[in-house]
Amino acid sequence: MRATQDSTPDVEAVHDMNTLNAIRPAPPTQSHRVSTAALVIAVIALGVATWMLAQAPAEPSVTMAEPAVNAQQSDAAKGRVCGAFDIVRKAVSKQTNTDLGRDPTAMEAVAANARLATLGGGDYLLSRLDPATPPELADAVRALANNFQDIGMNQLVGVPNTDPAVAALLGQAQAASDHIALVCR
Repeated sequence: MRATQDSTPDVEAVHDMNTLNAIRPAPPTQSHRVSTAALVIAVIALGVATWMLAQAPAEPSVTMAEPAVNAQQSDAAKGRVCGAFDIVRKAVSKQTNTDLGRDPTAMEAVAANARLATLGGGDYLLSRLDPATPPELADAVRALANNFQDIGMNQLVGVPNTDPAVAALLGQAQAASDHIALVCR
């Protein structure tokens, strides 16, 4: 008995279907979704950091006489700067120590958030300084903030923390951070 043309499977069509099934991507997994979400967050964080850097106010070129500062103003300024330092220290610590596993996308997202905390933290600290900030604290905060910005920019271009220049910046940042912690007690 012969099979009709309609009842015989088309060998070429079956081969094409098998090929299509072989190249069809696997359905997304939970890990894939987390990685994608982490990458999106990292890209957004990088955009925010770039925008914040572009919005940084320029330093005034005209020097004006500083108004007299009383003890109450100095104490209030110290409190604001020390509060900002505490927030930045927590943010940098949290973002540099987050562990989302060994997935490369998740690791890059963690690195991007660490860079954002470092760069944003430097800018945030500088924005909290005012003329009433005690000079010893203001100098240490400027040193830390500038180190954070230098570290963050080096990290953005891919310089590892083991690079001698970056390692020196990290050491200077740690020393400034330790000094600020003592002054803010």
